[in-house]
Amino acid sequence: MSDKWTTANIPDQHGRVAVVTGANTGLGFETARALAERGASVVLAVRDVEKGEKAAARIGGEVTVQALDLTSLDSVRAAAQALRSRYDRLDLLINNAGVMYTPKQTTADGFEMQFGTNHLGHFALTGLLLDLMLPVPGSRVVTASSTGHRIRAAIHFDDLQWERSYSRAGAYGQSKLANLMFTYELQRRLASHGTTVAVAAHPGLSSTELARNSPAAVRLPLTWLAPLITQTPAMGALPTLRAAADPAVLGGQYYGPGGRLEIKGHPRLATSSAQSYETAVQQRLWAVSEDLTGVMFPVAPSHQNPMRSGPAIAG
Repeated sequence: MSDKWTTANIPDQHGRVAVVTGANTGLGFETARALAERGASVVLAVRDVEKGEKAAARIGGEVTVQALDLTSLDSVRAAAQALRSRYDRLDLLINNAGVMYTPKQTTADGFEMQFGTNHLGHFALTGLLLDLMLPVPGSRVVTASSTGHRIRAAIHFDDLQWERSYSRAGAYGQSKLANLMFTYELQRRLASHGTTVAVAAHPGLSSTELARNSPAAVRLPLTWLAPLITQTPAMGALPTLRAAADPAVLGGQYYGPGGRLEIKGHPRLATSSAQSYETAVQQRLWAVSEDLTGVMFPVAPSHQNPMRSGPAIAG
């Protein structure tokens, strides 16, 4: 695979339908724009519809807007129902939206904000839309994680909602680790279907609004050093775009920037932390997520492990 993969490598997307969450700004916007420019029919699934309409106008092409607030399961269900009424198939679901280092707060359903938004909201949305993807050859669920899945990260089953104590970084790490574990377990369940695959990606350090809730001790140095250590949202979106569109991608893979420490650069295969591949934890997280969201997936668990104990590697 090329070491300099860019949007020029995206195959023609005419006839494909892509839903991109959090697509009115930053990485999601760049992802949606690149897909639309290659001919895809793109849905910007966003909390702020007015901003979404402005983003759609900037992109042009066949782009529509769908209201989606991932902090509310009622909103997730309403969005899924609206999409189901408009489309009889989906080719791409890109779970891009997220929050980072928020102060301690909860979603409308009482979940810790980062875990509820980044993981549970996307888990529910995927489960409610997956049957529109299963019959579609080449369909993909792409979920955005982060190098933060390695930082103070664990799935705290004894206190998933951080009710006893709260760490912004720890809660963010848990949510991004959950994104990866969800992808790997979903791929295991999808393997027997042979059509849809699940893939993950991370943007490295990109200059977006995501870090606006970071403590000043973190945010200010990043602001000063940004020109040296971060990359543009357009570059940061490339791993997600490669995961979504590169014909060589395999289910269960993880893409990130190819430069030093995966901070920036053109996208290539990445390897996530050892704990992200722990099958028993993935399966327990899945069961807990179904209980918390009330969403059951139309794919059964598999007793086989097509991912072995590590990432899938293209031949």
